[in-house]
Amino acid sequence: MYLTAENKKEIFKTFGKAETNTGSAESQIALFTTRINHLTEHLKSSKKDFATQRALLRLVGKRRRLLDYLRTRDIERYRSIIKELNLRK
Repeated sequence: MYLTAENKKEIFKTFGKAETNTGSAESQIALFTTRINHLTEHLKSSKKDFATQRALLRLVGKRRRLLDYLRTRDIERYRSIIKELNLRK
């Protein structure tokens, strides 16, 4: 599997400031971004996998909502996560 428990812990440690901080907006956005990148690579080779395409669109929507939430709550945290993850906006 592409996303093991160790990979998740590393993501949460980097963006959530602790391995157990799985609920922070930054850690969730980083996890969604990792999953989105993986699904995007999969869809490049499997163009007719519509279930994965739907899952990708749902993940993008979830990430967008979290980013909007973070932008309204704390603009500096929003700007830093956008910069760290290299997201367009």
